[in-house]
Amino acid sequence: MLTGILLLLLNAAASFFTVLLLTRALMRWLRISFINPLGQFILATTDWAVRPMQKVLPSRGGLDLSCWVPAWLIQVLLVLATLWLGRHFEASPFMLAGVLLIGAVELMRNLLHLVMIVVIVAAVLSWVNPRAPLAPLVNALARPFLAPLARRLPPVGGVDLSPLVVLLIVQVLLFVLTNLHLRIAAAFLA
Repeated sequence: MLTGILLLLLNAAASFFTVLLLTRALMRWLRISFINPLGQFILATTDWAVRPMQKVLPSRGGLDLSCWVPAWLIQVLLVLATLWLGRHFEASPFMLAGVLLIGAVELMRNLLHLVMIVVIVAAVLSWVNPRAPLAPLVNALARPFLAPLARRLPPVGGVDLSPLVVLLIVQVLLFVLTNLHLRIAAAFLA
């Protein structure tokens, strides 16, 4: 029972910091200003991981590796901690390859969860309070995912259905990644 609670807490903390790092990378890629309360919070909580990486890993074409690599490493460490606490840890190059791959899959799952949260919050804010202080930031984060579909899908009764389609696509991708995670675990960690 204590192991389960510890794994729950580790997973929550790892997911929290991973999503913050991915949000920072997404904001840099979209050239969204960090001069807002959420942007300042993201900078303050991720600088410990990003600043040292910026000295080693350059940004290229909007892709900020100094955010992506620590996010991936957090997921790799979470997989290792899960294996170690579950008493399934035996060091081998084969197992390490599986852990690195599962870390990448989990990073993509966290990115999809971030997209889901951003799309839901953007949709709710557009209905409830489109002039909320965080609305411009959330809309800017959601725009790359919603705009391509909004151009192709006509509004039905004045309602934009692109958030629903994006959420459905994200759910399908999460299903695929979950199955990929299980296949990698079965192949490399069994």
